[in-house]
Amino acid sequence: MKPVDNSTWWSWGLTIFLVVITTAGPVRSQPIDRNSTRFALYCSQYKGMSPEYWSTNLNITFSRLRRQLTINSVPYATARSLLNGDSVWGLASCRGYVSKADCVACFEYAVTQLRDCGFANGAYVFFDDCDIRYENYNFYTQSIIQSNLQCNNQSSNQQQDFKKTADMLLSDLKIVVPRTSNFYAASTRDLASGNATVYAIGQCNLNISQSDCVKCMDSRYTALVSCLPSSLGRSVDRGCFMKYSTTPFFRQDQQTNITPLLQDGDSSKKTAIIGGVLVGGLCFLFVVISFFLWRLVTKNSSSSQLDKSTASTVLLQGPARYSYDDLRKATNNFSNQNRLGGGVFGEVYKGNLKNGDIVAIKKTSMFSTSGKININDELKIICNVHHRHVIRLIGYCSKGPFLFLIHEYMNNGSLDKVLYGDKSRNLSWRQRYEIIYGTARGLAYLHEQYHVTIIHRDIKPSNILLDNELQPKIADFGMIRLLPEDKTHLSTKFPRSLQSAYVAPEYAINGQLSEKVDTYSFGIVVLEIISRKRCHDTKDGESVNQSLLDHAWNLYDSGEHLKLLDDSLDPSEYEAEEAKRMIEIALICTQSLVSSRPTMTEVVTLISDKSQDQMPRGGSVNFS
Repeated sequence: MKPVDNSTWWSWGLTIFLVVITTAGPVRSQPIDRNSTRFALYCSQYKGMSPEYWSTNLNITFSRLRRQLTINSVPYATARSLLNGDSVWGLASCRGYVSKADCVACFEYAVTQLRDCGFANGAYVFFDDCDIRYENYNFYTQSIIQSNLQCNNQSSNQQQDFKKTADMLLSDLKIVVPRTSNFYAASTRDLASGNATVYAIGQCNLNISQSDCVKCMDSRYTALVSCLPSSLGRSVDRGCFMKYSTTPFFRQDQQTNITPLLQDGDSSKKTAIIGGVLVGGLCFLFVVISFFLWRLVTKNSSSSQLDKSTASTVLLQGPARYSYDDLRKATNNFSNQNRLGGGVFGEVYKGNLKNGDIVAIKKTSMFSTSGKININDELKIICNVHHRHVIRLIGYCSKGPFLFLIHEYMNNGSLDKVLYGDKSRNLSWRQRYEIIYGTARGLAYLHEQYHVTIIHRDIKPSNILLDNELQPKIADFGMIRLLPEDKTHLSTKFPRSLQSAYVAPEYAINGQLSEKVDTYSFGIVVLEIISRKRCHDTKDGESVNQSLLDHAWNLYDSGEHLKLLDDSLDPSEYEAEEAKRMIEIALICTQSLVSSRPTMTEVVTLISDKSQDQMPRGGSVNFS
């Protein structure tokens, strides 16, 4: 027999090793059914206003959706494009178990199907792995509109056992899905006999609210139960998707641990009851102890007084209180010569206090007598904000229905006056950069660095003031806290055209408030600073009117976003890559999907980081 050399032994060993690892795995590993069969397609019977512009906008929307699915860690995307009034709103969603590559492949195949709709001004298509919808209006808040149900003709061999098992699994999923952070859950359930397994998922689109997700899941569950004991069923609405099958369509390691989420409701009720009893008992104990301590302190007040200087370091200090007569004299009886401007929160006057300090005095009538109980607390919060890029509150005065707030005075006025108004000047690139960077730092402080989170809600150039060195300071940052409860939504104050330009869509439409509302507005302001064009009135070309944001997106999609820069800028003052970075940061801040926008602290990092490798590329980035 011919001796076996070392290389042969190594080859045999490698072969055996490969056989072992390829056959090893979960005991119940089965092939995945990747079914891309279309089961719902709808095309509107109406057409876009202009076939040329509609086709262009549709292509841009598809391109933006694909880019987001390629970059984002969440298989969900929204996008909108507008050219000559033919706006196209788009939404794409992949199931939670689908890989990024399969998600993009499903999307691309779905787009080819939607092309059959021609110039229809609305359409949607559903597959097992993904769905896409587009319309000529904002449909993002819609959930339950039109449902589709599909059941196969094959039934399980163990009908009663299968029906009971599948029903319980689907019932659990309808409860769990709205409680997950991404509105998605996948799970399996074995039949009592152990001879078969039911695979099922539930998923809601991220654009709908949790309550709408609950309703959508309830309706899909009810529809799917009617399929049983069919071995496969899928039910879809324009807001959610549910499916079960005896054939595996996701891996075992992709299951969601639904047990804690199922217990969440019961446990929270028990916790609330127990917590209520404990809190009640502790409150009673606290009252008793406080009473005896008060008696003790009263009797020994001479020897146990608190050091006022020590107490003052713990408590927030309130703003100085001025008399109305002081302010009237400082503003020459609030004369027009002293008037600096006005806005949604009231009129602003220049004042010269008797100590010689020049200040800005805001007169507002939104202060209601019902809010007097908490006004001092709110003013303390605003007064104790100290940051280089936030306007400082010096004092206040209340007179009848009016509240007067005294702020530090800025010689150069507001940013909008410098960009477009009577103080207009050609800002250098470095000056614009400093204004953008300083504003970002001020917002990051209000959101995350101050002891109370303050959301501005009204970031725009008129609320960014400039000092002698053109350094920015954010104004009106706490005014919303002083509004009566029935006037806290900005839609009651702003004209619709301006509101839609600066205010994030989720806040303008649904009143959903978070720090990301300010991030969106900041992105719009950055585009204005860079381009020196107003956000709501921009011309692209000779005759086409569109918003500045859509104009910026269109330039970005064509790779010409440097054309957005103000013509008065000297090209030698800036590097092209730095200018591109700033435009891209602005576009990242203005994404429709709230979770894809960065926090203002992340924005500060992006602006200050000079490394090109750290700059996210593309129009949509997920920072989660």
